[in-house]
Amino acid sequence: MTTPRFLIPVGFLLAAASLFPKPGNVLLILSDDHRYDFMSFMEEAPEFLETPNLDRIAREGAHLANAFVTTSLCSPSRASILTGQYMRNHRVVDNQRPVPPGTRFFPEYLREAGYRTGYVGKWHMGHEDDTPRKGFDHWVSFAGQGTYFDPTFNINGKRKSFKGYNADLLTDQAIDWLKEVGPASQKGKPFFLQVGYKAVHYPFQPPPRHAKRYEGKKIDYPETMANTEENYLSQSLWIKERRYGIHGIDHMETGALDKDPVPSFDELYHNFCETVHALDENVGRVLDQLDKLGIADDTLVIYLGDNGFALGEHGFYDKRDAFEESIRIPMLARHPKLIKAGTRVDQMALNVDLAPTILEYAGVDLPKKPKMDGHSFLPLLKGQKNKKKWREHFVYEYHWEWNFPATPTTFAIRTDSEKYVFYHGVWDRNGFYDLKSDPHERHNLIRVPAYRERILELREKLFDELDSSGGLSIPIRRPKNEQFYDRKLPR
Repeated sequence: MTTPRFLIPVGFLLAAASLFPKPGNVLLILSDDHRYDFMSFMEEAPEFLETPNLDRIAREGAHLANAFVTTSLCSPSRASILTGQYMRNHRVVDNQRPVPPGTRFFPEYLREAGYRTGYVGKWHMGHEDDTPRKGFDHWVSFAGQGTYFDPTFNINGKRKSFKGYNADLLTDQAIDWLKEVGPASQKGKPFFLQVGYKAVHYPFQPPPRHAKRYEGKKIDYPETMANTEENYLSQSLWIKERRYGIHGIDHMETGALDKDPVPSFDELYHNFCETVHALDENVGRVLDQLDKLGIADDTLVIYLGDNGFALGEHGFYDKRDAFEESIRIPMLARHPKLIKAGTRVDQMALNVDLAPTILEYAGVDLPKKPKMDGHSFLPLLKGQKNKKKWREHFVYEYHWEWNFPATPTTFAIRTDSEKYVFYHGVWDRNGFYDLKSDPHERHNLIRVPAYRERILELREKLFDELDSSGGLSIPIRRPKNEQFYDRKLPR
C-alpha cells in the first residue's frame, strides 16, 4: 500500500514564504571619529563637503537622525556595537585593555545560524593584537590604530604588507570577499560583513588625490569656539583648561607629535573633510559591488561612526566628553524591500542597539545570557509602531585615562530635551543643559535655582541606573613600568 501524498496549493507556499522570508545579508560599515553632521545632505554640514554615497544611503533608505554612543571612545564603543552592551557590562573601558574572557559578539550567533561572517578593517580592542577573533570565517585587520598609508594586514592569520591608502586597500579586501560569498547568498547562504575603516581618525590624512581639495574653503567656526568670557562664564574649569593642553585648539599639542610645523586649526578642519570625502568614495565602491552582484535588494546596509568628534566646539578637537559633538554619530540604513526610501527616524538610537537590530533582521533569537542592553530599531526602520514604549533617555559613561588625562571620568543622562553631566573626581561644577533652547550647550544651568528640582531628579535617575547595573564599580588600570613617572604623551 502506498503512502498517500498530500498536495499543498502553490498559493499557500508563496504566502508562507512571504510571512517567513529567508534571512538576508548584512553589511555593517563602521567609520572612526566621523561627526554626525558631516554628511553633505545635512543642513549643518560644511557647504563644500561632498558625501554623495552616504547621501545615497539616506535617500534610498533611512537616516537615524538622533543616534548616539554610550561611550565616546574607540574600543568601548566598538565593544558596545558587537556585544549590544553598555561599557559597564562588557568592561572594555579603554583602548588598551583586552576583551574579557567569555565575551560574546553578535556575529557568533549569526555564524551559528548559518551565516558566513567576515571582518575587514580596524578592530583595536586589545590594541596591538591583530590576530583573528572568534565569530568570523574571514578576517582582515591590523594592529592598534594602524596607519593611513602602506599598512600591514593580518589576513586569516598571515601578515602581508601593502602599498597605498588604508581605506582603498580595505575596500579592495571587502570587495574580494563579497565576490566570493555574494553569489552564494542568492542560494540561501546569507553573509554578514563588517567593514571597519580607520578613517577619519586623527591625525586626519586624506589620500594624495584629495589632499588640499578643500584648502581655503570658508569655515563656519562653531559658536563655542571663541575663547570669550561669555562662552566660559558658566562652564567647568576643566573645560576652560583643556583648550590649552592636549586636544585643545589653543595649544594643538598632539599635532606636534605627528607633524612639524603644528597644523593650524583651518588645516586640521579641511584635512578632516578631505578624509571624510575619501571615506565616502570607498563606501560607494562597496555599494556598487552589491549592485554588480545583484544582491543590493536583499542586503541590509548600516553605516555608523564609532563616536563623534569636536572640531573647535568648546575649544576642543577630540571626543570622550559628553557634549553633543562627542556623543552624536551618523547612522544610516538601507534595504529596498524593508525600508521606505527617505525614511527619517527621530527616536534615540544607540550603538548598543545594533546587535539586537541585526539579530532580529536575521531571525536569530537574542541570547538570554549575557543579556543585551540595546533594543532592536528594525520596526522603526520599517515604519512600524513599536509595541513597547521607546526609550526616553540613555546613560553615558567615560572613565578617565592616564594617557589622556585632560578629560575627567564623566557620567551623563540625556533625554530628548536636556542633559545632566556629572564629573567624577573633579572639584568643579557639573553640567545641566536645556537642549531645546541651547542646542550648542553654551549655557550651563547647573546653578540656576529654577532648575534645581529637575537636576536632582535626573541625578538620582542617573546614579540609580548606574548603581543597579554595576556602573559605579570603576576598574582602575594597573600602572606598567614607569608610565606615571616622566611619562611621554602617546602618539
